[in-house]
Amino acid sequence: MLKPLILGLLLTGQSLHSLADSLPLARQQALEHLLLQDCGSCHGMTLRGGLGPALLPDQLRVKDPEALVRIIRDGIPGTAMPPWGPLLSPADIEWLASRLLHGPSAP
Repeated sequence: MLKPLILGLLLTGQSLHSLADSLPLARQQALEHLLLQDCGSCHGMTLRGGLGPALLPDQLRVKDPEALVRIIRDGIPGTAMPPWGPLLSPADIEWLASRLLHGPSAP
């Protein structure tokens, strides 16, 4: 079942990308650091793969945005992918998913 937020985005035509950009810049910068340092420790510092698979937009475009949010939030049992839901807000997780799906924002 679609989460209410994702369903609302689909109904209004607002993208996960535009919603995530509504986070304060300081929070976006903190999440970018987390992505490169914490996620990068398994997925490679350039996110091109390592212990975990590559997290580049070209590899992730085939992923359903809701599935990516769910993986970040809940982790993948039986693998090294931990659940980030206990540590991050839903908006933080949506920002990370958007960042991964769309690549870095233009400066």
